[in-house]
Amino acid sequence: MMKNRLKGFAFMLTTVVSSLAAQNVVVNGPDGKLQVTVSCPEEGKASYSLVYNGKQMLESSPLGLETNLGSFAKGMKLTGHQEKQIDTVYTQSRIKASRIHYCANELVCYFVNDKGQKVNVTFRVSNNDVAFRYTLPRQGETGSVVVNSEETGFRFPAGTTTFLSPQSDPMIGWKRTKPSYEEEYKADIPMDVRSQYGHGYTFPCLFKIGENGWVLVSETGVDSRYCGSRLSDVTEGSLYTVTFPMPEENNGNGTVEPAFSLPGSTPWRTITVGETLKPIVETTVPWDVVEPLYETEHQYRMGRGTWSWIIWQDGSINYDDQVRYIDLAATMGYEYVLIDNWWNTNIGYERMGQLIKYAQSKKVDMFLWYSSSGYWNDIEQGPTNLMDNPIARKREMKWLQSQGVKGIKVDFFGGDKQETMRLYEAILSDAGDHGLMVIFHGCTLPRGWERMYPNYVGSEAVLASENMIFNQHFCDEEAFNACLHPFIRNSVGSMEFGGCFFNRRLNKGNNGGTTRRTTDVFQLATAVLFQNPVQNFALTPNNLTDVSPVCIDFMKEVPTEWDESRFVDGYPGKYVVLARRHGDSWYLAAVNATKEPLKLKLDLPMFAGKSVSFYSDDKQLQPQLRQYNVKSDGKFQLTIQPQGGVVLKNN
Repeated sequence: MMKNRLKGFAFMLTTVVSSLAAQNVVVNGPDGKLQVTVSCPEEGKASYSLVYNGKQMLESSPLGLETNLGSFAKGMKLTGHQEKQIDTVYTQSRIKASRIHYCANELVCYFVNDKGQKVNVTFRVSNNDVAFRYTLPRQGETGSVVVNSEETGFRFPAGTTTFLSPQSDPMIGWKRTKPSYEEEYKADIPMDVRSQYGHGYTFPCLFKIGENGWVLVSETGVDSRYCGSRLSDVTEGSLYTVTFPMPEENNGNGTVEPAFSLPGSTPWRTITVGETLKPIVETTVPWDVVEPLYETEHQYRMGRGTWSWIIWQDGSINYDDQVRYIDLAATMGYEYVLIDNWWNTNIGYERMGQLIKYAQSKKVDMFLWYSSSGYWNDIEQGPTNLMDNPIARKREMKWLQSQGVKGIKVDFFGGDKQETMRLYEAILSDAGDHGLMVIFHGCTLPRGWERMYPNYVGSEAVLASENMIFNQHFCDEEAFNACLHPFIRNSVGSMEFGGCFFNRRLNKGNNGGTTRRTTDVFQLATAVLFQNPVQNFALTPNNLTDVSPVCIDFMKEVPTEWDESRFVDGYPGKYVVLARRHGDSWYLAAVNATKEPLKLKLDLPMFAGKSVSFYSDDKQLQPQLRQYNVKSDGKFQLTIQPQGGVVLKNN
């Protein structure tokens, strides 16, 4: 293995071509297929481009920052560069793989502007990923900087199509809680189609580069020292640029422009490239280039939970209904119950203490819901005014710890400004001191947070399960969306979707409200397809008697932590086949969003020569479980019904 690794690193070719016309630096990934060229022509505007296996994936794209100190986007000169090899192994229990071996070639380019001020651009290039960021040293006596804007861009070849979710208008929607990364994706759309609201697109952003392959663009390493960013609408020359939050976010409070002390760095911009979708689905670059921000003395247990609110809604937040859901969790062997908004008034702190003790007697632990509170929306659902104030927050978390509560779900954030990023980090840090895990809802995209914060366990940041309760349209589109998330949203971070419905009608009586269109086996598949280390499923107590034991038994055993994930087949918005390993057990999940039965011939080496449990839809679209022996060559044929699913598990 060492010999092969050294052979791969031999492909690292960094050259400098200097002339009056341009300065170019070239760096390849370890296997030589991915090539990044950094250029600084005589007019002084730095840029980069990407080629994969001889095919142009990104054309010349701008680099640079505009700051209060001066411009680092024009009048630039490349004064030198430095390179090194990165070969690290790290472990992680809360993402798509548990042991990650990261090999990359790092290139640091040193630039100065026409005032003699310095900026470095660091590129890390692995076999299918590029991450880059800017680092500013102290500039004389100046020890801080405000970044007014970024010139950072991504210029795609002509004919590229897009799979994007628009950024919403700020301060709109229910109780003025947007933006919250819950807008609908449009699939296979030409670049010249404007975003729905005219504000560009939320990360991550997926692009199909004609017949050349695929590119996924995102960012990672965003913490309290920067804002969250997005992509602009496309401009002339097929160029998208990094864009900062809108002034109206957070109800107008806080600056749009991030600031940090010097020396300091921006977050990483990430680009994943592949001729197929396999590198997109399997990428670990959001975590490869970040580091843990603090250690913890606490042990955090991942697992499954029940959640009354998703089907039974606000009326279920009372003592007796929560006892029913605690009993459901105990029957299923689940680790947690999540109690949602209004518990502080409908149950109260004293009786909540009793309820916590009851749950613990059943070997079930608890997550409790909180509003993020503050001045950026009109939320009245309680508890409020606790998570945004450091004194109140620490007092509340001390009480939670004393009661043995294991986690919190914090909802309704106000945007992507640096001020909000500080709040996310403050909640995580204080919760970590008190042994509490944290789920975020109505929130931004997580950006490497699973590795950065040891008690972080997931974010919504997607058009999630609750929308199916509120509007039939989202039930009708459930399969389409499920066939997008593994390629886009869930590819870069844990996704707290809150699904797995077995009620056919999405209300408490299973007799009204919106109607689920997908099959029960489709729901089983999403338990594997959607990755989040703490999964709060939409099961209801009646499901123990009105759903096939085939489904209930599967849901009793399905894990939420994965040691390995492999893309098998699929196309965004149409179908997806994905395999995940937990210990020695492989699970394969497949769902079909098309209107016709989908017949697939698959290569499944992880199941070769093994006996498997095969969950599928029968002709009446009811769940069936059969046993199969997979051939020694791993070849396997299956048919997925429209709006249906398939699951395989080795015995």
